[in-house]
Amino acid sequence: MTHSHRLLRGALFTCLDDPGEDNTPLPDTTRYLEDGAIWIVDGHIHAVDDYATLAAQLPPEIEVVDYRGKLMMPGFIDSHVHYVQLDIMASYGHQLLDWLNDYTFPAECRFADAEHARHAAERFLDELLRAGTTTAQVFCSSHPNSVDSFFSAAQRRQLRMLAGKVLMDRHAPAALTDDTLGGVRDSERLIANWHGRDRLAYTLTPRFAPTSTREQLDAVGGVLRSAPDLYLQTHLSENRGEIAWVAELFPERRDYLDVYEHYGLVGPRSTFAHGIHLDHDQRRRLAEPGANIAFCPTSNLFLGSGLMDRLACRDAGLATSLASDVGAGTSLSGFGTLQGAYQVGALLGQPLTGWQGFYRLTLGNARALHLADRIGSLQPGYEADIVVLDPDATPLLSRRLSCATTLAERLFALMMLGDDRTVAATWANGRPVHVRDSVAAGSA
Repeated sequence: MTHSHRLLRGALFTCLDDPGEDNTPLPDTTRYLEDGAIWIVDGHIHAVDDYATLAAQLPPEIEVVDYRGKLMMPGFIDSHVHYVQLDIMASYGHQLLDWLNDYTFPAECRFADAEHARHAAERFLDELLRAGTTTAQVFCSSHPNSVDSFFSAAQRRQLRMLAGKVLMDRHAPAALTDDTLGGVRDSERLIANWHGRDRLAYTLTPRFAPTSTREQLDAVGGVLRSAPDLYLQTHLSENRGEIAWVAELFPERRDYLDVYEHYGLVGPRSTFAHGIHLDHDQRRRLAEPGANIAFCPTSNLFLGSGLMDRLACRDAGLATSLASDVGAGTSLSGFGTLQGAYQVGALLGQPLTGWQGFYRLTLGNARALHLADRIGSLQPGYEADIVVLDPDATPLLSRRLSCATTLAERLFALMMLGDDRTVAATWANGRPVHVRDSVAAGSA
């Protein structure tokens, strides 16, 4: 059997564990190599070491891709994003509920057209890879073909992706609402077709409590109990008006979270987007089964939803992941998400270090999504999803980094000044899936 071998040479940085909140990482939690090498065999990382160490072990005629002068990291991960909302990014001036009615629902109605869905999925993945994101947990629309289009495009690019059909059977336009149980049956068909196929996984996707009846939420809980390897994603406590609406719709439940708990939707593979307005008891109740909150800072700032208290979640033992949330978010770039997270943290007296930021965007998000044995770190046995960053992508970034004297300073400056231009190349499953126009990877 012929194996595919490649070696990527250049500086590399990866997290091996949570580096902690201080500006000095905890011991043995990070790895940096100035002249490193990633040996890839058949889409997986075979070895990571100094180039000089690996050079003597390489098979003859191996392709060596020279990224000296760049910085290699694990591919970025986005734990919550709406691919069907790409066209309504930067829509003016509403908070959550009005924004849904005025922008989101009309945009999602267009996905009844299979050709529109196909083109939108391709555009979205182009943008995601241009931003260095190799894995995302994705909301599709309520149309099954929106899921088929997304998974087909992701499969063809050999990406590790999670996605699901939005479920809602009330309080939305008729063109978007499901028959109460019909939407669940559609989801079961999509699960059978896509879950566990190549690098794909299915995530059950009730939009949020107000748009699902008790019967639909109960049916979703039943599917999840019968197949615990499925994921679940929804929204929770993003906006105070939303919370009040849930209280009116479900007066028998003690709070918003209790709606999801009652129907069996809170588990170790459950992601709740936003989670801004939670108290300690709610955070503890999410932490106990191992759920995570997807922190969407640019969206929370854009819609005026509030400031998510990341350290309060940590203190309650509740995992948080980082997410763009697009379309309400203002950037698909992980750099934009990190910059927003820093700003939210600074307002709460909990600024984010470069160590913690890049940990959360890679291994931290992989852990939250139960994928840390496959992606999120540059280690032997992991899938070869890699982003190559250019410290000279812009004159300002180049000048700032040339003045930095420590790795901590360089990582923080990169985090705060980077954007999609900083991504020189993106690799997925050991293959280049995006190369910036002005960058051509040469041979050493």
